[in-house]
Amino acid sequence: MAAVLKIWVVTAAFNEADRLGSTLAGLVESGCEVVVVDDGSTDGTRAVAAAYPVWILHHPVNCGAGAGLRTGIAFALARGADIIVSIDADGQHDPAEIPLLVAPIADGRCDVAIGSRFLGRTIDMPWSRGLVLSGARWFTRMFSAVAVSDPHNGFRAFSRAAAQQIRITQDRMAHCSEIVEQLRPLGLRWCEVPVTVRYTRATLAKGQSSWNAIRIVGDLLAGRLHK
Repeated sequence: MAAVLKIWVVTAAFNEADRLGSTLAGLVESGCEVVVVDDGSTDGTRAVAAAYPVWILHHPVNCGAGAGLRTGIAFALARGADIIVSIDADGQHDPAEIPLLVAPIADGRCDVAIGSRFLGRTIDMPWSRGLVLSGARWFTRMFSAVAVSDPHNGFRAFSRAAAQQIRITQDRMAHCSEIVEQLRPLGLRWCEVPVTVRYTRATLAKGQSSWNAIRIVGDLLAGRLHK
């Protein structure tokens, strides 16, 4: 009989008290182990997480999505995770699609599965957000020589070996491109999986603006200079 894979889900949450509950409800139903990294929230995010059977880690100050993911991955690896899934805390992603992301890794077809809203579908995405994401896609392809259609999608999955090898040094949103950049040098097999991304007024308010896109480019270039 094949061993049952230990699947862990990591979500980093910063001031997501109004949205985290619905996300965690779906994650708990998935049957996966769930770790919430409260990234220095000043609202009731940690209290909301405490109402669910999940692991809770806490950053005393806001460090950024990349730092939250790094903390959560380390925690999951230390507890024997075979596959680690990252998902946004704000309800943009559908926890019911986790099996789709996990399947190619569980079947041995790839080491990293990246969710793609452009291969799947978007709900209520404004044209301006699509424009910013298109720019991010172009820059990441130039930066990493990896033709990923949706590099800044936070819904992705890693095999244990991939999670152990990938180094997340970018604390904020530049970590998405940083992950993609390491796929070829590390020899990691990757694939894209069609997923759904749903936009609301609240998620758009916290999402990537044009200024953030410029900051991501600056962070990546600075990180490369310091290597």
